Amino acid sequence: MPEKLAAFERLLGIMDDLREKCPWDKKQTMQSLRHLTIEEVYELADAILDDKQEEIKKELGDILLHIVFYSRIASETNLYDISTVIHALCDKLVHRHPHIYGDVKVENDEEVSRNWEKLKLKEGKVSVLEGVPVSLPALVKSIRVQEKARAAGFDWDTRAQVWEKVMEEMEEFRREAESGRQERMEEEFGDLLFALVNYARFVNINPEEALERTNKKFIRRFRFMEDRVNHEGKNLSDMSLEEMDLFWNEAKAKGL
Repeated sequence: MPEKLAAFERLLGIMDDLREKCPWDKKQTMQSLRHLTIEEVYELADAILDDKQEEIKKELGDILLHIVFYSRIASETNLYDISTVIHALCDKLVHRHPHIYGDVKVENDEEVSRNWEKLKLKEGKVSVLEGVPVSLPALVKSIRVQEKARAAGFDWDTRAQVWEKVMEEMEEFRREAESGRQERMEEEFGDLLFALVNYARFVNINPEEALERTNKKFIRRFRFMEDRVNHEGKNLSDMSLEEMDLFWNEAKAKGL
């Protein structure tokens, strides 16, 4: 523990130095840091998805720096500082884990989630969905909305029911696609995606991660195809889909 406290104290000291002496750090505000923080979170997410532990360690440090930075900025106007941020977090964790710090008994992680949402409502939250950030990407927001609804007891009983719903939404989307009514098509496509996210949750698949892995796979194969086409002195724009498929299948055969 002393070593960890010393490391954190060192970081706080460096943050003070940067804020007082570095021209770039001195001019930063919470608003100017916001987009950089979002970028750092996405970089951490990429590193986790690729299982690059050294990158994960680096990105965790970058995010920790941002937390300390925001707290230092707030301290300059006596709003709060890093100690009050940490104590507030600790108080919340203790309050929301009565099965650890109190006499509440739980059987599994689902009961923990349900208790968590009930406690949030007692703290003044109007809705169990209130904690889902408005600016979350739509797919991630869909996951979180469904998880929170489940914690409140609003969920399907079996995955067979969810799959039936997927098929129902697929048929509704197909009908609207054939009709050509753009607004209705978009609405039904959204319903279909929502149902697929729901099914993914029932079979323990994170749809955001699954889609990102597919994105990365597509990029690898497309770049391989581009390299092969360039090597042969050709241009993709001059090739037929059948010709491009030969290189695409070659990439698949190589396990890309």
